[in-house]
Amino acid sequence: MIGFPLSARIRPSRRDCLRSLLPPVVAWLMTNLITWLIAKASVSGDGSKVAYWSTNGRRRWDSEHYLSIAKTGYEMFRCRDRYANFPDVMCGNVAWFPGYPMSVRAVSATGLSYEISAVVVTEASLFGMFAVLWWLLGVRLTWATGLTLAIGVVFPGGIYFHALFPIATGTLALLVCIAGVKRGSWGIAAAGGFVAASCHPVGAVAVGMLLLSAFFAWQRDTWPVRLAKGGASAAIASCGVLWATWLMWQATGHWDAYETIQKSSYQQGVLRQPFDEMRKAYDFPFSDWYRPEGHLPWLVEHSLTAHRTQLWLNAAFLLLVVATAMVRLIRNRRLGAEEWAALILTVAIFLLPFFAGAEMSWYRNHAQMFVGLILVKHMSRWVQVPLLAFCSIQYALLGAMFFAGVLV
Repeated sequence: MIGFPLSARIRPSRRDCLRSLLPPVVAWLMTNLITWLIAKASVSGDGSKVAYWSTNGRRRWDSEHYLSIAKTGYEMFRCRDRYANFPDVMCGNVAWFPGYPMSVRAVSATGLSYEISAVVVTEASLFGMFAVLWWLLGVRLTWATGLTLAIGVVFPGGIYFHALFPIATGTLALLVCIAGVKRGSWGIAAAGGFVAASCHPVGAVAVGMLLLSAFFAWQRDTWPVRLAKGGASAAIASCGVLWATWLMWQATGHWDAYETIQKSSYQQGVLRQPFDEMRKAYDFPFSDWYRPEGHLPWLVEHSLTAHRTQLWLNAAFLLLVVATAMVRLIRNRRLGAEEWAALILTVAIFLLPFFAGAEMSWYRNHAQMFVGLILVKHMSRWVQVPLLAFCSIQYALLGAMFFAGVLV
């Protein structure tokens, strides 16, 4: 008799649950509204306005490969076998991971086209990102958490959270992985790591974080159990890469299909000097290679080299996250498990593209540093507000580059 009213009082009501979802819903709606306004202010080469609500407005070169994997699976062939005037290198779609396109294929089973299914997966993943981040922030609206969500709305590189790319899906998986670490659930952490690693090579940083998790997570367990949970979750997460390799082997007959096409067609696959790669990324002539024709609106004209300010802002964000973690570590003598996980992932996501030599794609890969927002919550308002302002400006500039067709 006494237990019933107590349990009813403790159990959250449906109204409370809906209210807790309101901030991520508002954040998702706001980022779509802002992105639509940027698209509306951008024009293509012939002067026509970009249709944000069409799938073509969200597609770039890599999107075609993800869609082809969703439709017909993997293939690899010598380019000259099909294109007589093409260089004698390898062609195909085995340079792209299967997590996102297989999700698109699953949604397309409902009868939706592959293109619409890709948008559904992307936008659902983006909403999931805000929902999981909100849970990691404590599901409590304060100035700190509100500003953190606002920064997430205009996060650097976040224009690719709306594109037909795996960036939103991979970032959601990384956040789920962190949530598993925070909850002490190695199964959830492993599942998030598996999806992240299967979506994009950058997502494989989850494997390294989970290997290290024994030193900052699973605190209620003994050391042998902590090592076992960290190792098991990392092993399962790494199976995301093995799954990608298996699918490519099934289609092409080559276990090294990914490595072959990376080396043959993209001169990647070996470790690079990261600072040299940063310089190449900074100097890359997007404005010369992909400059739109005709009269350009003010926003597009001033955004043609926005990848340079993007690199500065990404580096500043990384330094702020690291500094915040250090301050909290000095003051509190500890970090939460989710904070350690976010710190490790943010540093790894920033560095990995430059070690791999991704001079033309780092700006979208770095968007997965979204996980670092877990530590932004602890920054001073004097830091959060300027960061929000700089992110808003950069989001508009990089968005204009994207919708004008300057970014690939």
